[in-house]
Amino acid sequence: MSPATPTQSDTFDIGGDLTVNRLGFGAMRITGEDIIGRPADEADAEAVLRRAVELGVDFVDTADSYGPGVSERLIGEALGDPDDVVVASKAGLLRNRDGDWLPHGDPDFLRNQVLCSLDRLGTDTIDLYQFHRPDPDTDFEESVHAFAEMKDAGQIAHVGLSNVSVEQLETATEIVDIATVQNRYNVGHRDDEDVLRACERRDVGFIPWGPMYTVDEEGVAGALDEVAERHDATARQVALAWLLHHSDVTLPIPGTSSVDHLESNVAAAELSLTDEDMSVLNGVDPKE
Repeated sequence: MSPATPTQSDTFDIGGDLTVNRLGFGAMRITGEDIIGRPADEADAEAVLRRAVELGVDFVDTADSYGPGVSERLIGEALGDPDDVVVASKAGLLRNRDGDWLPHGDPDFLRNQVLCSLDRLGTDTIDLYQFHRPDPDTDFEESVHAFAEMKDAGQIAHVGLSNVSVEQLETATEIVDIATVQNRYNVGHRDDEDVLRACERRDVGFIPWGPMYTVDEEGVAGALDEVAERHDATARQVALAWLLHHSDVTLPIPGTSSVDHLESNVAAAELSLTDEDMSVLNGVDPKE
């Protein structure tokens, strides 16, 4: 058997001072269908959140647009304002009646949204607040300045970005310290490899959203299944393990509304991939 890859760090220090286990939980899917409205059973949704914490998950990611507002409220009700769990949220996207995700980076809107997020989460300070997506109709620097003001006011502890380029990361860093970047990234979709490497150079956490979006795609599924069979694991567990092994700054946040799926996802953190496994997975031809 091929030797295991070098031991990966199990934790990451967000912003240099918020130490979290690197496999977190994405709270997008504890809402209603199409991420709109309340879930069918709010008690079940809150049970998933509490079970995640019981399993050692101490990094929970949400957004004001999930619901909208539903995910944040459920987190506030289920977890309160715990000292041992880092809760991250986002602002900068609107939902319309059709469920579209519409960028909205107007500084006044962002300043209003943080007040809503604080209220729903039941906290005085949000651990990590992220600009959800740059708005082509609003100057990017003005939007980032709004987050810097929130930090100065003590409303948020750390600022994060989402769906940004390397250039935008560099621009934002000149305005305020950036703790994390959350971009789409997985074993079959690596368009933002340059952003990941920029985060490594800056010791910025990289939160890959959609960590399992390509697991069933041709050219990806075969490699995942091959590695999964060696470890008596699932393809989804291997996809998460690959993210953890690929870089020490990655913070995967798989989301689910099922306790069973949650437990399976968390178990992926214990999966130790070999050099041979990584070679197979790194050989996947990422989709454009």
